[in-house]
Formats: sequence, structure tokens, C-alpha cells
Amino acid sequence: MKRPAFLSGSIAFRFVLVLGIANFFADMTYEGARSVTGPFLGTLGASAAVIGFTAGLGELLGYALRSISGVISDRTGKYWIVTIVGYIINMLAVPALALSGNWPLAAGLIVTERTGRAIRKPSTEAMLSFAGKQIGRGWVFGLNEALDQAGATVGPLVISLSLFERRGYQTAFSYLLVPAVLTIAIIFIARHFFPTPHDLEVSEKIYSERFPRGYWLYMIAAACFAAGFADFALISYHFQKTAVIAADVVPIYYAVAMAMGAMAGPRARKVVRCVRPSHVADRIFPFGFCCAAPFSRKRVGGARWHGALGDRHGRARVAP
Repeated sequence: MKRPAFLSGSIAFRFVLVLGIANFFADMTYEGARSVTGPFLGTLGASAAVIGFTAGLGELLGYALRSISGVISDRTGKYWIVTIVGYIINMLAVPALALSGNWPLAAGLIVTERTGRAIRKPSTEAMLSFAGKQIGRGWVFGLNEALDQAGATVGPLVISLSLFERRGYQTAFSYLLVPAVLTIAIIFIARHFFPTPHDLEVSEKIYSERFPRGYWLYMIAAACFAAGFADFALISYHFQKTAVIAADVVPIYYAVAMAMGAMAGPRARKVVRCVRPSHVADRIFPFGFCCAAPFSRKRVGGARWHGALGDRHGRARVAP
């Protein structure tokens, strides 16, 4: 069957906006939970080693499985099916934490949430890239990242309010069922109105080329940065254990960090086409803040670090 001509730029923008709204509620759900997973596991009797391992395993699967789900999406062309399955797993694992009464079950749900995100992430971004050919890749991913981080800011604040009212972690997680259901509903709505997102892509010749040297330098810098990344679950666990920060205040620090990422997202509209010294400096500078955090004002260092991380997400997505 002959493929129809690509759709208009206004339709492409509406598609990006709908997915962005879905991702707003998605990030509100799982980032809200991630702001307190460390202390929550601690209350269930998990040790720092268990928390660190759970966070690390979740991140490992959350990124490693993307290569598999991405290949499946490309080879089958079933972008929506892969996306929907991933969103359902990603979203429902979070409010299910409200039902967990022991740390092994809670840890399993945390890893499951990361796995669901790994399944849906490549297919979602592939569909966004189709629209990016018409309205600008930097604008598409910058807008989506800003909405992502905005939701990631609101979610922890909801958790903080629940803890402030002394309602407990389980009750706080149950509140996240609302944005989780909204996310899934919006994804199904998007699937109904935009069943063939590949029609948004402008036809052009594709040439097979090697990645440039700058790409590999950027990847090496990213790998070194990630190797020194301490997950917030472990950091927040120690906040609780040492009573440095009140339980209901911990999510607020996470929200501030996410807000800095939201402000960095729109900067991705300016597509970065090469690795510059400032990019490497941006990686080293926040890392230095974190190394100095235990000896100074760790809250400021952590927020600056996460803000730079959000900036890197925006740039990495649009760099060709």
C-alpha cells in the first residue's frame, strides 16, 4: 500500500504536545516516587547496600534494555504497541508500591518501573523524531524535556505534601495512581488520533555514515560522568538515617533539582552539533560540586548537578 504524503507541521506540533502532556504526568508519577524510594526502602528494613544495588540494577536495565526494545520497534514498525506496553508497566509499578509491605517486593517494583521506561523510551523518541523533521528536532525534544521535568518537579511536591500531613509513604504512592492513569489514557488518545506517526516524517535520503570523532568523545565524557553518579535513592536514605533533613523535606530538594532540569530543557532548541570544551566543563563542574557536597552545602551542589544533568539530556537527544 502506498504511504501517504507527510502530514502538516501543525499536526506534527499537536502530536508532540499530546505526547509531552502524557510525559508530564508520567514523570510526575515515577519521579515523585523516586524522590523517596531510598527512605521508603529504609523503613522496610533495607540496608544501604540493598538500596544502592536496587537503584543501580534499575538504571542498568533502564538503559541496557533500550537497545533491545528499540530494535524491536524499528524492525516491526509497531511503535505504538511497544510504547503502550512500556507505559503500562512503567506507570502501574509506581502506585503498586503502596501495596508493598516488605523491601524485596518494593525493590522488585522499583526495578520493574525502570524496565517499563526502558521498553517505551526508544519507540516514543523515535515517534517524536518523525515530527522533528518538520518543526525542528531541537524544539521537539526541548519542549518534551521541559514538560518531562515540569512533571518531575510537581510529583515530588505531591509526595512532600502527603508526608507533611503525616500520611505515610504508602498513602503518598497511592496518590500517584491518578497521574499514572491519566498518562495511560492520554497515550491511548494519542494512538487514536495519530495512528501512523511515521507519516509525520519528511521523506529524505538516508546515508549510512560512521559516527564522527566528536560523537565518541561525547560518549566517553558521558560514561565517565555516569560512573561517578550517586543515585538519589542512596543519598536520600542517608539523609533520613542521619536525620540531616526531615522526611517531608527530602522530596522538595529533589523537586528543586528537577526544576533546574526543566529550565535547561528549552535550551535544547538550539541544536548542538559538536562537542565543545564548555560541554566537558559542564560535566566536570557539577561533579566537583557533588564531591564537595559532604563537606559544604550539599543541597546546592546536588541541585546544580541535577540541573546540569537535565541540560545534558536535552543536548544529547538533538545532537546528530
